[in-house]
Amino acid sequence: MPLTMTKDVFITCAITGSGGTQDRSPHVPRSPRQIADSAIEAARAGAAIVHCHVRDPESGKPSRRVDLYREVTDRIRAADVDVVLNLTAGMGGDITFGSPDAPLPLNSAGTDMAGAAERMEHVAQCRPEICTLDCGTMNFAEADYVMTNTPGMLRAMGRMMTDLGVKPEIEAFDTGHLWFAKELVREGVLTSPALVQLCMGVPWGAPNDLNTFMAMVNAVPQDWTWSAFSLGRDQMPFVAASVLAGGHVRVGLEDNLWLEKGKLATNAQLVDKAVGIIERMGARVMGPEAVRERLGLVKRAPA
Repeated sequence: MPLTMTKDVFITCAITGSGGTQDRSPHVPRSPRQIADSAIEAARAGAAIVHCHVRDPESGKPSRRVDLYREVTDRIRAADVDVVLNLTAGMGGDITFGSPDAPLPLNSAGTDMAGAAERMEHVAQCRPEICTLDCGTMNFAEADYVMTNTPGMLRAMGRMMTDLGVKPEIEAFDTGHLWFAKELVREGVLTSPALVQLCMGVPWGAPNDLNTFMAMVNAVPQDWTWSAFSLGRDQMPFVAASVLAGGHVRVGLEDNLWLEKGKLATNAQLVDKAVGIIERMGARVMGPEAVRERLGLVKRAPA
């Protein structure tokens, strides 16, 4: 299949994530003010979309508190720069088992299981333009941790997103996740054309070699919009690979802490570096209004 380079590219900046990176770089934001400020700086650098998690302001650990999401979204909306809001809905599906010889009872410190309505409460209240839908269950790098998203849970959350008028960003960590996403569209749970994020190189999902990447790309329906990212040192090479393969890009501290060897990055610096790669390839960076028009997004005030 010949490659068709994207001429107009949007950048998503994943601001802080839910991984244990809060003590590995002073630039990983924790408090709602820090997360919002970092998102605003990323938007000024050229990100059309900011993808936000929240963290406990003191410990930096991932959180699902609605008040923290409220503060982040209010601060971003009050800024003098426009940007498309994308909130995670991936929290609340975490299971950590006991040892291989005694998997039960579950490890309560690492297990956080919530119902669909609870996982979607901050989305219902904050009304972002986009929220994520992790379209499958997956083993992560940790020995006994599983990210769980059952078909029933995904159908329930997908219907809530559709009813709220919030665009789901399908997070595909492997080919089967794309398969189920197409089934959700076939069933009418999600509308078409859909929006997909190809998540490459996340242990133990799809590896980030180019053959696997192109298999993922070729599994996305032609009328859907897709973006992609990889982790760590491969973040910027995947900016180029995504544009070359016909997609859009994601960068940010959720996926990579480094600007170059030995130099920790800020979100704005990662966005600026991605802008340089895109423009040197002969493409243009899209702004938030162009993205809204492209994806059919509706900018709303909180409920």
